[in-house]
Amino acid sequence: MAVSAQIDDALWDEFHTVVNMTSRELQDWLSVEAAGEETEEVPDRAGTPRGRRVLEILGKRRTDLTQDDVDVMRRVCEIVRSQRDPSLEPTAGGTDWRHGLMDIGHDPLKPS
Repeated sequence: MAVSAQIDDALWDEFHTVVNMTSRELQDWLSVEAAGEETEEVPDRAGTPRGRRVLEILGKRRTDLTQDDVDVMRRVCEIVRSQRDPSLEPTAGGTDWRHGLMDIGHDPLKPS
């Protein structure tokens, strides 16, 4: 059931600011990140559960969002906000830190 009335402009805008990777970039990243020497996941299941949810949300219209989608959007915004300077200026950091953020659609080296 869509809950578009429960998502305010601020959350919608913040989510689409902090998730600065396109759907294609995120899909490619999740596929590469999930590929290992001995295993390669099915493309639709590649990456972290939260990363796959972000990818699904990016493919939805605002009017089609569910409450679960809104909760994921809030959590992604909280994660990025807690780990980044509010300006979101491109920042180099450790590989694990960058990859963790990229798993949810935020590339800290990419301008917003």
